[in-house]
Amino acid sequence: MHAPIGSWLYLLPGLWGIALASAGLPDWRQVLLFTVGGVLVRGFGCVVNDLADRKFDARVARTVGRPLVAGTVTVTGALVFAVVQAVAGLLVLAAASVPAAVFVAASYPLVVAYPFMKRITYWPQAWLGMVFGCYILAGWLAVAGRIETPALLLFVAGVFWTLGYDTIYAHQDKADDVQVGVKSLALRLGRATRPWVAGFYGATVVGIVAAGAVADLHWTFYALFLPGVAHLLWQVVTVDIDSPADCREKFMANRFFGWLVLVAIVAGRVF
Repeated sequence: MHAPIGSWLYLLPGLWGIALASAGLPDWRQVLLFTVGGVLVRGFGCVVNDLADRKFDARVARTVGRPLVAGTVTVTGALVFAVVQAVAGLLVLAAASVPAAVFVAASYPLVVAYPFMKRITYWPQAWLGMVFGCYILAGWLAVAGRIETPALLLFVAGVFWTLGYDTIYAHQDKADDVQVGVKSLALRLGRATRPWVAGFYGATVVGIVAAGAVADLHWTFYALFLPGVAHLLWQVVTVDIDSPADCREKFMANRFFGWLVLVAIVAGRVF
């Protein structure tokens, strides 16, 4: 809870899915339950990640203070905490929609596998995009009862969005990643990161607009989405991949993009 950015980046796309599938304003009960459920599921993923990476984290300056590395939490305690959050998250989501809870449960193997992707591929960000994108589909499923074309388009947009912001994020740790022997798109793309992130964000914009068009959103959606487009452009133009502080700032700023998209979708449904 002290670092909520991961919860925002997992939760907000789920709320996109709910809003896009709704006729008018989203049901506040579903929004509340998906908010609590999203925080719990993200917490489960964090613990899994810390368990898998605890030996790597001990060798990276940014992560040496994590509880498993510092010894303030035991492995057994972390496993119990992970299971409690995983189960509690599903119970909360089931109160909103049983099919959505089942779908999120089906995504748990992806969550568990994610930390190991950086050991075998330079594209772990794509895997993370699928993990986070599952919450979009769950949100749509909670309202519509079945997954349809707008949800799939929004899912693809969410994957590309994650590819963009998590590549920027990975530039914080590229020197340490080389030292400990893990892979990331920051290492794979290097100096070509900016045009690639521009491409990822461009695909994000196209996917969101396409989802809105297929869902027949009101024109206010497109007008209110323009600040979101400008926000992504600002990230691409100004990011300094050699500055960990700037990379973190740009990564953190993506919560604002998530909110801008949510507001645009809600407006497109209300008007």
